[in-house]
Amino acid sequence: MNKLVLAGTHAFALLAGAGLGTYTLPILIAAHSPPDDAQVATHAAQARYHGHFRRDLAGSDLLHWGEGRVSVGERSVVLRGRLAPGPDYKLYLSPRFVQTPQEFERLKPQMVRVGDVRTFDNFVVRLPEGVDTARYSAVVVWCETFGQFITAAQYR
Repeated sequence: MNKLVLAGTHAFALLAGAGLGTYTLPILIAAHSPPDDAQVATHAAQARYHGHFRRDLAGSDLLHWGEGRVSVGERSVVLRGRLAPGPDYKLYLSPRFVQTPQEFERLKPQMVRVGDVRTFDNFVVRLPEGVDTARYSAVVVWCETFGQFITAAQYR
């Protein structure tokens, strides 16, 4: 009986530690500090389109969410807000608004991957050359490693 209890507690500790490590590692190793309010305001002022990340999307949950104002310009996509911390976030432009992993996967071939999201409080992600934001209507944050929908916003 003691060996069974010992094995169970060790297994629980191992699983809890692995889960906690996966969740906190991106926070601990974040290489970039978030842009300050002045940087965000400068980029947002140059934006042509705006939308909002909301926590109540069908594909968002307690650990996967975003909130705040998203601004899409000719050179960058800007968030004044917050994202749930996590690893390997990618920013996509989508031809249609999506709010579930299934919708994202179905439309992914029609989307353009803009770049990495490396901060969780505010971000500025530069657009690659030649991306026409008028061809798309939504911004999506996706966790590439775990195939997890984080948030989305319709901007036009």
